[in-house]
Amino acid sequence: MHIGNLRTALYAYLFARKNGGQFILRIEDTDRERLVEDAVKAIYATLKLAGLRHDEGPDVGGRCAPYTQSERKPLYAKYAKELVSSSHAYYCFCTKERLDTLIDETGNRRYDKHCLHLSKAEVQEKLAAGVPWVIRQNVPQEGATTFFDMVYGDVSIENKELHDNVLLKSDGMPTYNFANVVDDHLMEITHVFRGMEYLSSTPNYNMLYEAFGWEIPRYVHLPHIMKDKQHKLSKRHGDANFEDFIAKGFLPEAILNYVALLGWNPKTEAEKFSLQELVEAFDVSGISKSSAVFDEVKLRWLNAQYLKELSPQQLHALASPYYSAIATPVNLNLLSELLRPRISALSDIPDAAKFIDSFEGYSLELFEHAGSKSSAQLARETLPAVIAALESLAGWSNDALFGALEQLAAQRDLKKKQLLWIVRIAVTGHLSTPGGASEMCALLGKEQALERMRQSLSRLRSA
Repeated sequence: MHIGNLRTALYAYLFARKNGGQFILRIEDTDRERLVEDAVKAIYATLKLAGLRHDEGPDVGGRCAPYTQSERKPLYAKYAKELVSSSHAYYCFCTKERLDTLIDETGNRRYDKHCLHLSKAEVQEKLAAGVPWVIRQNVPQEGATTFFDMVYGDVSIENKELHDNVLLKSDGMPTYNFANVVDDHLMEITHVFRGMEYLSSTPNYNMLYEAFGWEIPRYVHLPHIMKDKQHKLSKRHGDANFEDFIAKGFLPEAILNYVALLGWNPKTEAEKFSLQELVEAFDVSGISKSSAVFDEVKLRWLNAQYLKELSPQQLHALASPYYSAIATPVNLNLLSELLRPRISALSDIPDAAKFIDSFEGYSLELFEHAGSKSSAQLARETLPAVIAALESLAGWSNDALFGALEQLAAQRDLKKKQLLWIVRIAVTGHLSTPGGASEMCALLGKEQALERMRQSLSRLRSA
């Protein structure tokens, strides 16, 4: 599910829950050429993972079933023919070749109402002869159509800008432009949330409602989500789908929280919301008319807040799949505890833990650190004492290790940070690690930590 679609679903869900309404899932699959295998399964999976439970839909049923448009096909023909009878629609028999020639002054294809002027006899003759047809909406060309949107206010569009949209295709399938009107009426939809790209088509929909004498729903059109100031977030640019961000190690709750803030202002300084808190805070008046830019850096910050609030056990369960490639035996529960406040996405784990399996051959220049006044020479002189002190250490906990190293630093008249830098490099061989010297020793275990120190000392002596 595209992030934009998820936001639309989320806002509809929040509005329904806030106002005691029903959240409806309808599968709009009438464009048979663009069907994607398993797309419906992906929709179900995303909504479930995001916690957006629908009250009615294809998988849960409801009083307006079926909720898949391809299963409602007979309905649309009935209503389309009603529109033909009332002159709000007409049969069109134009070939693709003719349609391809109908280009207006702006360079866009625009139908010229050619078949509107066929007599009833001519229409019946073509139908009887099996000439391929579609049913088009008959849109007036004079005047303007004005409607109210809960975000953009009164919107007025000149009727000459509107098209005689195809309502029913020759295979009997409706277009989205027609099916959504019929189904919204039959399913008693009161509020419609959708992207602002549908603003210009809304007059077409309202004309259909009026032609049938049906009540027009309230509209909430949402601003675009942009990749940057010039480009909309799209599948072609990649990383536009909910599943993409799950695969990158973001938590569903964090993604949903961030998506809620893309174009909506909760009118508070708070940025972290549970789903229930979003329900309580949501108000359409907070939706912006301006496009929102998707900032993955901000998403990572928010995701980090969620990760920090997990218990060590919860993070360990989520992190376990990322540990499968670690060959060196270490205390993985401790690793999870160390990583929890230091990562912003679960996908950071392999890089944060790479020191575990990639120790040999590191550059001895890592011992050189001006800030802690550490050096390879100081490491060469100090490591024998560190090894001796830790070999005799009774306990191997972080506290015991830190205390022993702190005491040794005092005995040798070293600054604590000097000694801790040396030990951390000696056991990890990496500049950046998810913890200090004592934590890394505790993680690796006594035997392995001491062996790594001996290896480092040997390399320093040979250099």
